Amino acid sequence: MPSVPIPLDEEQRLRVLADYRLLDTPPEEDFDRLAGLASRLFDVPIVLVSLPERDRQFFKAHVGLDICETSREVSFCAHAIMQDDILLIPDATEDPRFFSNPLVLGPPFIRFYAGKPLVATTGEKIGTICLIDSLPRHEFTPEDRKNLDDLAALVMDRMEMRRLDYIRTVSQARFENIAATSPDAIICSNSEGRITFWNDSAERLFGYTADEIFNESAEIIVPDSWRCIYDAELGRMRRGENMELANRTIELSGLRKDGSEFPAEYSLSTWQEGNTVSVGAIVRDTTERRQNEERLFRLASLDALTDLPNRGAWRECLRETLSSESPATVLLLDLDGFKDVNDRLGHSAGDAVLKDVATRLAFVCIEATMVARLGGDEFAVLVAGDDERLAKALAAQLVSSISNPYEFAGEKVEIGVSIGVSIAPRDSVQPEELLTAADLALYRAKAAGKGQYEIFAPALREVAVARRAFEQELRRAFENSEFELFYQPQVATDNRRLTGAEALMRWNHPERGLLSPASFMDVLSQKPSAAAVGEWTLRTACRQAAQWRAAIPDFRIGVNLFAAQFRSGRLLESVQDALEESQLPPSALELEIVENILLRNDKATMDLLHKLRAMGVGLAFDDYGTGFASLSLLKRYPVSRLKIDRSFVRSADEDAEDAAVIKAILYLGRSFGIDVIAEGVETEEQLAFLRANNCPEAQGYLFGRPMRTADFFLNWLPPKTLGAL
Repeated sequence: MPSVPIPLDEEQRLRVLADYRLLDTPPEEDFDRLAGLASRLFDVPIVLVSLPERDRQFFKAHVGLDICETSREVSFCAHAIMQDDILLIPDATEDPRFFSNPLVLGPPFIRFYAGKPLVATTGEKIGTICLIDSLPRHEFTPEDRKNLDDLAALVMDRMEMRRLDYIRTVSQARFENIAATSPDAIICSNSEGRITFWNDSAERLFGYTADEIFNESAEIIVPDSWRCIYDAELGRMRRGENMELANRTIELSGLRKDGSEFPAEYSLSTWQEGNTVSVGAIVRDTTERRQNEERLFRLASLDALTDLPNRGAWRECLRETLSSESPATVLLLDLDGFKDVNDRLGHSAGDAVLKDVATRLAFVCIEATMVARLGGDEFAVLVAGDDERLAKALAAQLVSSISNPYEFAGEKVEIGVSIGVSIAPRDSVQPEELLTAADLALYRAKAAGKGQYEIFAPALREVAVARRAFEQELRRAFENSEFELFYQPQVATDNRRLTGAEALMRWNHPERGLLSPASFMDVLSQKPSAAAVGEWTLRTACRQAAQWRAAIPDFRIGVNLFAAQFRSGRLLESVQDALEESQLPPSALELEIVENILLRNDKATMDLLHKLRAMGVGLAFDDYGTGFASLSLLKRYPVSRLKIDRSFVRSADEDAEDAAVIKAILYLGRSFGIDVIAEGVETEEQLAFLRANNCPEAQGYLFGRPMRTADFFLNWLPPKTLGAL
């Protein structure tokens, strides 16, 4: 992969970044509130405060993206800190630096990016505040640039104040500059409930001018319907307690100056100003979103299991609706985890859950034109009108309702749902095209994880085309022998003696150079060729390890497995063939497996792993401690080695919690008779901690990055053996 751009002052930049002590810290209201304001101000779904470290970027604040860090290799912000002004990317699919980036081809499907460097007082660019959208944007006005500059300054102010341990307050002038452009009402009050800030949108929504409302009690805009809630929250704040509704978005009503009430969405937050607590509220009128469309009709053709209209009735209803040129919204639903219900409890349980889902759908969508079961665990909803906000509200309600637990024969059953939404006539007036649009949105929602919904946008078709092109490149890569194995050394912690290596894949792309797994592995692992690529990796690594064992008799090779290799039914045979072909003893091979394979907990997987261990092949549990694996897994499965994840090693010599996790894993290893190796060791201090706690082996940049075969020869094999090999 082309190298990530590195500033000339990188080492100094990293030292300054460390001085701010922000890396791997929990979320803080000051930063989260600014990210939320930026999201609303620029109307973008994702806002990040990113701090690029040596090989990753940590998100101090993240709106719309539920992860805390990514690899620096795929980071847009690594490019943003190379310049003084805003890095603006109108459409990432048209930018040669990013069009094949996994964050463009996969979640969060970045198209638009605008990132402003965060500059320390000493001049180093320690991070960025960036705006991200899954739609391209070809206009970014001077006013937009000014607002983003102001936001970057605000974030940097907080970082500097935090570093100096000063009062963390926002500049009133800058805050008003941001709030003035907000379409939502922004209201601030003090610990006595007196209003201290009131923007123009608040004046339009409630009817009071800023002069009329300033220093008035906030109860003036609170209707009787939730006055007791307001009084209770104000009482908690006066007693120095946390407000129960803080840092949440809730739906309540608002009271206008003329005495009328309206439904509203409140986003509440609190922060410290000097010795007192202040409260902020962002208020949005939801009257239009709550309006319901009149239900039109139902067709007689029903699904036998659920009594919902079937696929044929659905298609006819959709055709008639669109042919009448009526605006309409399609919601396509696919249940998450339903197959596990059938596998675990049987089809009777699955049928019972489907009936319950149908009942919940009908209850939530009582005003829909049609609710139908298309077959299997796929459902569809047709709603009159083309109100996107209404579609989002309905989708969110469906996710919440369907995700509530079910019961069957005393067993608790949990499933989720993913939803894709398309709108006519905006997306199409042809039934098949409209369904295809909803299906593309559904694919995006499922890619984002369980319990998500997605609104179709033309960009989804463009991303689908780009993804298919990238998948074709991947297929040709294997056919054209463009994949190559690199090897990262594994060493004994007491004397740094080489004990083995982990085989890691790279892609020699004919146009973009050497690509790391972060650029393609997620896509590759889902393709039909994954099992064949895994077999090639296994054979290649075994042949290489056999050569190196001639110089280092106890040398061990670690090989990562694809989930597709377990599903193929050929894994045991593949391992036997690779060992026989290379004449490598089974004890010299260690297969690395991840948690999702163990959590399948099926008999076939269990039997396969036991057969591999019976051959003498090692089984390493990769990234241990980061997921949901229980102690019972170590008891049931024949794991021979635990790999401590780099996220714990990174701060083990400084963070008591990370140190405790590592000590616990080492204790488990000793108790279960399982070997342990630590990943991601980069400093002598980390190595000293591991050695002091009797961790026998380690790997990481301190000993060597993944390297080609020739470089591994030169760096790690005894000089007298090189000629013979």
